[in-house]
Amino acid sequence: MPRAKSARAPVAPGAAAIQRNRTDLIMSEAKNAGLIGGPKDAVIRGRVSTALVKAAKKRAGVSTDTELLEVALSNLALADDFGDKFLKRKGTVDPDLDLEL
Repeated sequence: MPRAKSARAPVAPGAAAIQRNRTDLIMSEAKNAGLIGGPKDAVIRGRVSTALVKAAKKRAGVSTDTELLEVALSNLALADDFGDKFLKRKGTVDPDLDLEL
């Protein structure tokens, strides 16, 4: 049986298409990490402003609340901590190392 496609907001050219590609990459990585794609057995509830939800859906290129939550949570779960790791390495490069090209 063919799998139903999820409803998504239309993709506009330019920045919106780039953001949609980013969202697709996040969701692909989350699926590869086993974070999504399995049973949906958790429920999250909360109250937020309609304007926030609308802006976030537009930015992520999604149209449903479930997709928005999956993108947001996946983004947090997969967040890169490069900045923190980089700052912790400050002063660890050998001062005698020749860095000239």
